[in-house]
Amino acid sequence: MELETLREKLAGILLKTEEPLSASELARRLDLDPRRGARIVYEMLPHVSKSIRARYGKQVYFEPPTCRKCGFTFSSFRKPHKCPKCGSEWVDPPRFFVK
Repeated sequence: MELETLREKLAGILLKTEEPLSASELARRLDLDPRRGARIVYEMLPHVSKSIRARYGKQVYFEPPTCRKCGFTFSSFRKPHKCPKCGSEWVDPPRFFVK
């Protein structure tokens, strides 16, 4: 019986899901600690993205974080703490998917 690594499980979730998922949602599906899970997912994503591209010829994409108050769109794939335009902390996290 083969055991999957956490990165392999993350790749499997990304490849099977039909809707974009946030790092927190991915962490929940991996049964990670809710407080630290999203950070672990963010750390693994660059490696998992390279593996998916090499093995399956597919790419990991993300919907960028967006401020829900003013609509500002961020360029980073990590969730920012607050909006630089309006100062709001009401920010939707980035969501990841494979195409």
